Amino acid sequence: MKQEQHEVDVLIIGGGIAGLTLSIQLLRERPTLNVAVIERQFHPVAEAAHKVGESSVEMQAHYLRTVLGLQQHMDNEQLHKFGLRIFIENGDNTDIARRVEYGQITHAPLPAYQIDRGRLENHLAKHAEELGATVLTGEQVRQINLLPDQERHQVTVFGESHQIDFAPRWLIDASGRASVLKRKLNLQRPVGHTMNASWLRIDAEIDVESWSQDPSWKERVPSGLRRLSTNHLMGHGYWVWLIPLSSGATSIGIVADPRIHPHATFNTLDKAISWLSQREPQCAEEIRDHIDQVLDFRVMANYAYGAQQVYSADRWCLTGEAGVSIDPLYSSGGDLMGISNGLITDLVLNDLDGGQDRSIIHNQVYLLLSQIWLVAYEDLYPVMGNAQVMVAKVIWDTIIYWAVPGLLYFHDRLKTLSEDLGSLESLYRTWELHTRVQQFFREWHAVDNPEASDVFADPYSLMEFLVDLHTGMDAGLPPDELTEQVVKNVTLLEQLSGQLFAVASARLDGLADPRAHAQAKAWRTEPTTSELIAKHRKLNETNPINPSWVSLGYDTDTVREAG
Repeated sequence: MKQEQHEVDVLIIGGGIAGLTLSIQLLRERPTLNVAVIERQFHPVAEAAHKVGESSVEMQAHYLRTVLGLQQHMDNEQLHKFGLRIFIENGDNTDIARRVEYGQITHAPLPAYQIDRGRLENHLAKHAEELGATVLTGEQVRQINLLPDQERHQVTVFGESHQIDFAPRWLIDASGRASVLKRKLNLQRPVGHTMNASWLRIDAEIDVESWSQDPSWKERVPSGLRRLSTNHLMGHGYWVWLIPLSSGATSIGIVADPRIHPHATFNTLDKAISWLSQREPQCAEEIRDHIDQVLDFRVMANYAYGAQQVYSADRWCLTGEAGVSIDPLYSSGGDLMGISNGLITDLVLNDLDGGQDRSIIHNQVYLLLSQIWLVAYEDLYPVMGNAQVMVAKVIWDTIIYWAVPGLLYFHDRLKTLSEDLGSLESLYRTWELHTRVQQFFREWHAVDNPEASDVFADPYSLMEFLVDLHTGMDAGLPPDELTEQVVKNVTLLEQLSGQLFAVASARLDGLADPRAHAQAKAWRTEPTTSELIAKHRKLNETNPINPSWVSLGYDTDTVREAG
């Protein structure tokens, strides 16, 4: 067997999207680096039926398009996403036009994409090599010796007929769910979010626009671009995704709470079709009509997990799913990957330049952001069939994302938060608010789940300031103005959270259920929520916000707040 030895600045275990994008970012920022990527699979990989994680949102889009300079590929070889669109259950779900629909009418100001992972990863591998990275495929890691007290670690890799002994200064685990380094160091951290997923790809375009011929329903979205949205069909304890791919295929997946929908009921293709027939018959019919074009079927049980640590002063890091995996609902995996790769790039370059280690603060920031995303999902799948609560929740979750994490990320501020304590404090305040509001959604759902149909909620129509919040992420503010804007945005979050409690309290007062009255009273008397209600009322005097976003977009005159 041929044996080789290589000294490198950075060795990345895993040549999927996380590892390849990191190699590109490192070399764009420091072209003289010696970077090697080792990947278990051979390249090129298959298009369409490769990996999930096919929908992006603004942070990942910015990372790929701007930070990595891949705008030409993203615009020409991937699909422009037409936002998130949800359809909440109504009756037997045989008519999509009767379901409560949340989604945009026109393209959002900042782009996002539907990503064919195979096509993208093939391009990333080629581009990484063009920048000078060594990308080795069909390789297996056999031994890792971390040597923090020495200049370099030791990693042994085996290929078909060779052995390579790498001596990297930095070792990065981007091995996905294999989590090679995390397992070696016993850094696993379980989370309470225990959902399951099954998915398939069909070699055909599935267009939800064809599911109804109701002219009034079609007129809601004049462009007819619903197919290009990340479409979510939601019901009690589950959601089903439909994502178009640039190869012409469609990705369809089921994600469900096992306490309500055991994974064993949809963990094979036949079972999944049967499961969908009972809950999402229009989707099931599409699969049956294209059964000969099914490209694959895959499952993932208990997919969420955390990590005790992701960055170390001992010159190792975890990125992508090798570190943390949360939930696909809001397509946050790509965002966390971009954030992580940026922080890792800062750690590596700072070390090579002889700077002071920042791994502790970067750990805190990354794990805090992961927690902000996680609380949006924990014990909230039962809410998904409640149209009133779910629409308000999706709007709130979107505002949180744009107002603080998105704003900081677009301005490349996350890696220097130790120098901006005001923004760091705002990030922690965001987490506190977000955690209490998610509990509010659970409490509201428990006492109020009215039937709703034939409602269309366009977030930009409900809340005019959303456009400014969205474009504000990419405003290019100088540091002092950025800190000021983050503080303003957190004040807005306090006002909106208070409005949620106030409007919902008033609604519960009008119901016959004594449990609803007790819950409304609890919100008005609990110190945290009563303070938020008071702050909302005070701020609303000078900056009134239409409360209809809390009530499925119903006319303002019908929305009453608690006295």
